[in-house]
Amino acid sequence: MSVGLLALLDDVAGLAKVAAASLDDIAGQATKAGLKAAGAVVDDAAVTPRYVDGFSAARELPIVGRIAWGSVRNKLIFLLPAALILSLVAPWIITPILMLGGAYLCYEGAEKVFHALRPHAAQGHEAALEPAALSPQNLEDTRVAGAIKTDFILSAEIMTIALAAIEVDNFWTRATILALVGVGITALVYGAVALLVKADDFGVLLYRRGRLRLTKRLGRFLVRAMPGFMQALGVVGTAAMIWVGGGILLHGLAAFGLAAPEHFIEAAAEWAAHAVPAIAGFAGWAMTAFIDGIFGLAFGLVMIPVASHVIAPAWRGIKRWLPRRG
Repeated sequence: MSVGLLALLDDVAGLAKVAAASLDDIAGQATKAGLKAAGAVVDDAAVTPRYVDGFSAARELPIVGRIAWGSVRNKLIFLLPAALILSLVAPWIITPILMLGGAYLCYEGAEKVFHALRPHAAQGHEAALEPAALSPQNLEDTRVAGAIKTDFILSAEIMTIALAAIEVDNFWTRATILALVGVGITALVYGAVALLVKADDFGVLLYRRGRLRLTKRLGRFLVRAMPGFMQALGVVGTAAMIWVGGGILLHGLAAFGLAAPEHFIEAAAEWAAHAVPAIAGFAGWAMTAFIDGIFGLAFGLVMIPVASHVIAPAWRGIKRWLPRRG
């Protein structure tokens, strides 16, 4: 009896060791996959804060929360199963889907540039797409929906990069790792965004309630610096959409046999790295992002009249045939 019990306990201990090793492997794979997607994570964090611009302080965190929840849904409900299934049954279709997303990022980023350079013409373009929002709630809903659409594309890139980095064949283990990456990255990105958008309020609190001179100076610095910082981050976010979208399109073209542009970018990045050896990695990345951005901006600017005169009228025609709600 005692021998049987000891054997059972030994089996349980063995299973526990196997389970612990499996968990360690999952955690390690999730960390590695998350680090591989770090570039897209930075882009996502830079893009998001601009969606709360213009809203009251009381609405900033609720808006970030709505976008974060939409991001979780994007990753876990749509992208995770789609990425796993398509990687098994139709891996060839992943690149065209990503290219469509890249085209949308280029278009949205170029639209922001167009709005900044020619605001009156940009207003006419926006009116041709959809009527303007009439209330703060409509504006918030529209802004959140746009943020979730952009997040969907950035999340698709993140999940695709993460999936390619997972070195495990078991389907359910891959799904678990991908889910951990998705949830972890979402928490990281939107936690950072929440801290950024509330930094000025924290500065006001420090200035009003701080008892030390240093505390009050820090509060005053945050209040004065954050508007300019957020504006700069908005510029970086727009640039990120353009260079990420351009990079996706160029990589997709290479996958379909048109590799000359990507080879040119690789050569330019290598030249930049050799030209500035002290910061070779950054120089190569900056050159790649710059050329991707030029291509993405040109493509996006071409897409603006296409969206106004072709896509939007076609979509309105389709909506007339769709059953109306209510």
